[in-house]
Amino acid sequence: MAKKSLIEKEKRKEKLVKKYYSVRQSMKREMKKNSSIQKKLEILEMLRSLPRSSTPTRLRNRCSLTGRPRSNYRYFGLSRHVLREMAHDCLLPGLKKSSW
Repeated sequence: MAKKSLIEKEKRKEKLVKKYYSVRQSMKREMKKNSSIQKKLEILEMLRSLPRSSTPTRLRNRCSLTGRPRSNYRYFGLSRHVLREMAHDCLLPGLKKSSW
């Protein structure tokens, strides 16, 4: 189980990303429209003035049950440990243990 503080920190980052998403997209569109380098540099400075944690690349995929940050399956939103346990308990329909 991940520390509660790390999970809460990740939630705060998600809120920041949602808050500044439209602002970032509009600035990026402006950069693509303008051909002058001076104007692009001004827009880039405005982008830099936004909080660092508001970029989507700083988000981390976590297991929805345990909060584990590594080895997650995006389709299920679970880590490999939880996915394996749930598959063995037949809680995930259509998933079965493979053998060859």
